[in-house]
Amino acid sequence: MSQRSASVTRNTLETQITASVNLDGTGVAKFDTGIPFLEHMLDQIARHGLIDLDINAKGDLHIDDHHTVEDIGITLGQAFAQAVGDKKGMTRYGHAYVPLDEALSRVVIDFSGRPGLVFAVPFTRASVGGFDVDLFSEFFHGFVNHAQVTLHIDNLRGENTHHQIETVFKAFGRALRMALSADERMAGVTPSTKGVL
Repeated sequence: MSQRSASVTRNTLETQITASVNLDGTGVAKFDTGIPFLEHMLDQIARHGLIDLDINAKGDLHIDDHHTVEDIGITLGQAFAQAVGDKKGMTRYGHAYVPLDEALSRVVIDFSGRPGLVFAVPFTRASVGGFDVDLFSEFFHGFVNHAQVTLHIDNLRGENTHHQIETVFKAFGRALRMALSADERMAGVTPSTKGVL
């Protein structure tokens, strides 16, 4: 597989976002979003997925975080869709279980070309550090709709909301890493009986 990287800029009346990705990176991350807790979670994707991420976002945070979080998910999804290319030779499917103390989450992803999200995370609190945890569903919806992936996210147990979220993002990074990895036996071949994804 050739070098898989992309940079996407998305400007609306509510947000101005640039997301750059290198899917074959080393986990280097740079963020300027104005939302520290989201940046902490995005860093989990980079570190555990070995994906280089550079995300710069200016949004209407004086209203709330909603538009910025959702639009970061959209822009990141668009960058992934460009970077992954024709998907020839990649594993396609990825999954991971990640614990953090009492919390345990499972994430399963398929670079199917079909957007779909199952998000089953029974948060024990409504916010962490002032961040509305409901916005994580909006982030993942934006991502799957524009990356064209099927994504199942299940928090299997957890009492600490920070732990619940962090296990989700670490597992997401790990699942991405597996799905994006090269399958030597499928070199040059699209991983689908359809011949296209």
